[in-house]
Amino acid sequence: MHYWVVVPELNYIYKPAASGCQGFDSRSFRWAQTMRFAIKEINEDPSLLPNITLGYKIYDSCATHVAALRATLSVLNGRKEVSSMMCSGASPVKAIIGDSGSSQSIVVSRTLQPFKIPMISYFSSCACLANRNEYPTFFRTIPNDYYQVKAIVQLVKHFGWTWVGGISEDDEYGRSAFQELHKEFKKIGVCFAYYEIIPKVYSRKKILDILDIIKKSSAKVVIMFGGEGELYPLLTEYVQQNITGIQWIASEAWITASLFSPREFYPSLGGTMGFAIRKGEIPGLKDFLLKVHPSLYPDNALVKELWSTIFGCAFQPSNITDQSVKELPLCTGHESIEEKFSVYIDVSGLRISYNVYKAVYAVAHSLHNLINCEPGKGPFDNFTCADISNIKPFQLQHYIQEVSFTIFGEEINFDNKGDPIASYDLMNWQRNTDGTIRFVTVGLYDVSKGVGKELVINENMLNFNGDQTKVPSSVCTESCPPGTRKGIRRGEPLCCFDCLPCADGEISDQTDSIECIQCPEDFWSNAERTECISKEIEYLTYDEMGATLTVIALFGACLTIGVLAVFLHYKNTPIVRVNNSELSFFILLSLALCFLSSIAFIGQPANWSCMFRHTVFSITFSLCISCILGKTVVVLMAFKATQPGSNIMKWFGPIQQRIMISACTSVQIIICAIWLIAMPPFPSKNTKYQSSKIILECDVGSTLAFWCVLGYIGVLACMCFVLAFLARKLPGNFNEAKLITFSMLIFCAVWIAFIPAYVSSPGKYTVAVEIFAILSSSFGLLFCIFAPKCYIILLKPEKNTKQYIMGK
Repeated sequence: MHYWVVVPELNYIYKPAASGCQGFDSRSFRWAQTMRFAIKEINEDPSLLPNITLGYKIYDSCATHVAALRATLSVLNGRKEVSSMMCSGASPVKAIIGDSGSSQSIVVSRTLQPFKIPMISYFSSCACLANRNEYPTFFRTIPNDYYQVKAIVQLVKHFGWTWVGGISEDDEYGRSAFQELHKEFKKIGVCFAYYEIIPKVYSRKKILDILDIIKKSSAKVVIMFGGEGELYPLLTEYVQQNITGIQWIASEAWITASLFSPREFYPSLGGTMGFAIRKGEIPGLKDFLLKVHPSLYPDNALVKELWSTIFGCAFQPSNITDQSVKELPLCTGHESIEEKFSVYIDVSGLRISYNVYKAVYAVAHSLHNLINCEPGKGPFDNFTCADISNIKPFQLQHYIQEVSFTIFGEEINFDNKGDPIASYDLMNWQRNTDGTIRFVTVGLYDVSKGVGKELVINENMLNFNGDQTKVPSSVCTESCPPGTRKGIRRGEPLCCFDCLPCADGEISDQTDSIECIQCPEDFWSNAERTECISKEIEYLTYDEMGATLTVIALFGACLTIGVLAVFLHYKNTPIVRVNNSELSFFILLSLALCFLSSIAFIGQPANWSCMFRHTVFSITFSLCISCILGKTVVVLMAFKATQPGSNIMKWFGPIQQRIMISACTSVQIIICAIWLIAMPPFPSKNTKYQSSKIILECDVGSTLAFWCVLGYIGVLACMCFVLAFLARKLPGNFNEAKLITFSMLIFCAVWIAFIPAYVSSPGKYTVAVEIFAILSSSFGLLFCIFAPKCYIILLKPEKNTKQYIMGK
């Protein structure tokens, strides 16, 4: 009946007095009157427990363990003075309705266990009380807090809150609830910014410390488990300090507490949400409550306290010394309780009172079933029934466990843990026209609706703190957008994190991703890192670069064909005939093929193109260098043949030259054949240079074969260069050995420079470098060997004579 405990001073000078109870709770007094009303209904009902009268006794536990234990022991010890035959002998108590607090119920239930006396609580919702091993005689008409925790978790998840504060009273009700909340929040990624406990004994310093934590915390949603009495000092101080911006989530213990309905609470507590026990209607209860009057109960101190609380007056006995009480006007007894609104007579939303009503009827129906047991069909040993004249409490407990009845269309029963079916109303504190708080039902939570469908919210009716309709934000860190992942901050809760961008080649396509997903092999992340896109495929195509190289190659081939046409036209002139015109024609044809072979390197690599480009390039160049080598040898041998008695030229005639060219070229053909048979070139996907691109290139297959091909061309070129260098000073106005020397210098310089450029160039530029080397060396050979001859043929025909060419 009270909610404020006053601990006496402990100075060890005299024996301490008992703890006092202050703060009369009109709501709790209504619960007690509801029990009286239900018992009166049952005693007057001829169909329920006929010829049996129920009796009762009410004790005030003062919301403390000690007072609850004292009341329990008083019940068990029985009355000291027997004033009625009904109450004679041992304690006639067969069942207990209560207690309201979970901590008190734990004490009472454990005390009653040896006597197996069942108890039905109307307000003890702690999930711990569902443990049948520890509390085998406990029942309740209020849902288990396990389901309230589930409901709050779904509510928090629904609004996207991940950073919340927690406050509870110092008892099992609050501690157990937050233990379960912590487990459930961990599953969905919600963290507690803090968890504070309100001490059972009032301490203003502790209250101020808690409020200071609330003000400094970034958490804007606070979940609070506790009874209205325990929370009243904290919330009163909260209102006085004018703290705003906090969205309160209330437990069922105070979400409909009229103690906080006055208008002064609204600015700070408006918008509070929480799950309340489903309400019901009890016809005739209000009339019964109105009959309570001091004149009818002159010796009942609780009735006087009710009157004093409602009307602000005092019944002044002779021993009162408190000056503040003396200043109150005297109660006349003529005050009209009906005309003055109070929590006591407010029956518009009966929730706890309705639970009390159901608890009393559960005991009555269980007794009724026990009495109506048919002999030989009983539930006890040998199918016996209970002895009505000596009912054992454990026998009544059996029938309470099995009881099932209906009140106002609602089916009442208990599961094997003593719990009812869980169902809640979602309440929202909104402003009345007069500025007071009204409790509006904006949704419900019903376990019977099935998994995932339990919570229903009418968001159009919701008001948040500060009369806002927009959902407030309460996060330690804003959500990480797609393209980023959560990065843990060392030493901080998981809800506090940094948003780190995904690495190249990784994506996150959801908000608050814990890790980034690696893209498949042929895909890459887009710039936002939100999706995998196909990698850009790169190879030398007929774009600007490819087209330019193609034009240059075709120009070189055409130029070479043009030179060949000139030589064919002037084939009988000395400048063409010198050193075997047939070799010149072979060189020009092979050079044209060299120019054209470079075009094979442009385009998407395929199996055939990779083999074709390398073999054609190597064979055509080998043919070209072999022809030049033959020409160089002929130059040398021609001058050797001028010496007297020399017949060396018979070994270097046209047939021998063709054999030498064919032999040199055949070596390259054999190397290429072995290469193609053993490990031929093939198209491959290269991501070494740039992970976001797939570079299509021709893998040489056998590196050894590739370098053998290039090395053989290099050997031929070196032989040409050495022989031409030896013949550079031979007499004559037109010494072709000089031209060959220069051409080989350019050829070797190009290919020596090609090697590092080829190795270091990425992607399609590798192919471009190779083409450039082919074209450069081809142009070098063409210009160095044939440009001087064309100059003479076309521009200086007077020098195209045998006398000029022979010179000295």
